[in-house]
Amino acid sequence: MKTVKVAMLGMGTVNRTLLKILSTKKDRLAEDYGIVFKVLAATDSTGIIVDDNGLDFLTLVDHKETGGALSDLLSFKGCQVENVINSLDLDLLFEATPVHLETGGEALNICRRALKNGISVVLANKGPLVHGIGELLEIAKLSGAGLEYSATVCGGLPILNIGTRDMIAGDIKLIRGVFNGTSNFIIDAMSEGFTFDEGIEKARAVGAAEADPSLDTGGWDTAFKLLILANTVMGVNIKLSDISVEGIDNITSKKIQKAKELGKTIKLVASVEGGKFNVKPIAEQRDSFLGSINGWEMGVEIHSDIYGISYHKLYEKEPIPTAASMMRDAVNIFKDK
Repeated sequence: MKTVKVAMLGMGTVNRTLLKILSTKKDRLAEDYGIVFKVLAATDSTGIIVDDNGLDFLTLVDHKETGGALSDLLSFKGCQVENVINSLDLDLLFEATPVHLETGGEALNICRRALKNGISVVLANKGPLVHGIGELLEIAKLSGAGLEYSATVCGGLPILNIGTRDMIAGDIKLIRGVFNGTSNFIIDAMSEGFTFDEGIEKARAVGAAEADPSLDTGGWDTAFKLLILANTVMGVNIKLSDISVEGIDNITSKKIQKAKELGKTIKLVASVEGGKFNVKPIAEQRDSFLGSINGWEMGVEIHSDIYGISYHKLYEKEPIPTAASMMRDAVNIFKDK
């Protein structure tokens, strides 16, 4: 039996859900894969807690979901998260802190150091990949540490695995996808007669948008996912500046209605074609694959020279599939070690 010593970076909905899954599936993971996860540390915005004997998964979740901060706990070690993490005997980091758009934030530095030290990393946070995917992959290759991030693109949809594992020797010619549920939700609301601002409020009310939804509506969340997908499955090395990004901020109810009269629906589409990388609203035929992706759904179509054209869609209203993807990545790293 392999005991995997873990630090949970971030205690938002994704890592809390992951802890619930690890608790529920504990016996299954041990029986089928010979793996036991032991959480030695966890972080939130107040700092870091550490327990060498292992933190109780559900007690930790309950504390956070009832409004508690990690700084309230006796095992609190202070605010210097990076310094404490570097001092621990860990096998794995589950990284699910908020995205830092400008630089990748502290998470990027922590991932660099962990991988150099042979500590594997599983990411739901796109920030470190947007700003350092090539560097992180190279560090992992040199150190032998695992680096997986299937949860960063379309949550539970295993599109990165399909592209890297299942299309061996294939050349991907075109990718088109709808990657952002919040934008979908807002456009759907506007098609029902609500204004853009009212659509945002409706999205907030059901938990589909953050207090600042600009990463979603401005197209940046979609661009992050496109960058990660293209760099991972197409062998390119693009930066965020290589992607032309237009969000849905200028979409009006009038434009949506006009598209509807033509049998179309507006979607925020990410695309790779002919060496060009774009994120922009497009009026898609309602009965097309992309046109059929609504509300909480995400999807992508891939055109390959030898594997044909494949279509992949996921309905993900809650963070369970995203958290499950992190578990899957961790199991794939450690199951044969």
